[in-house]
Amino acid sequence: MPKLAYTTPGIETADAERVVDLLQDRLFAANDLHLTLKHVHWNVVGPHFIAVHEMIDPQVEVVRGFADDLAERIATLGGSPQGTPGAIVAGRSWNEYSIGRATTQEHLGALDLVYQGVITSYRAGIKELEELDPVTQDMFIAQTEQLELFHWFIRAHLEDKAGQLATAGATTEAEAARAAS
Repeated sequence: MPKLAYTTPGIETADAERVVDLLQDRLFAANDLHLTLKHVHWNVVGPHFIAVHEMIDPQVEVVRGFADDLAERIATLGGSPQGTPGAIVAGRSWNEYSIGRATTQEHLGALDLVYQGVITSYRAGIKELEELDPVTQDMFIAQTEQLELFHWFIRAHLEDKAGQLATAGATTEAEAARAAS
């Protein structure tokens, strides 16, 4: 990211630049996640189709809102948010979602891993932001709360009555999809 010409009062420029980097990473993640969720919405099949199809759309809308909030925070700090498809692909540190048309359980299994990655990254950002910028940290905390709720919605479909997840131990989306089906 280019150097900031200005930032918000009370934040050192170097700190603001790091905060912008953290925000940009989460902007890439939010844009990627809402597109992935929409992909799942369009490609899910099976007996529980309508339940999962309708569960996903509100998640898409909330995560799209996260992207807007993250981009506006970047601009507030004097940065320039990057939201083009090419920037997302170039800037992300994770692989493309790998499941196409599949059953509800397969997609939910894969989404379990997607949410694990997104939430883990948010929590790392929360720790780093504690000293850098509590305003941005509050944003990350609020977004993480919603992501964890959505993750619970996903995991409720993958859990048995003993509380064991079908995807436990899976390390790839394909592995998690197989384990969940």
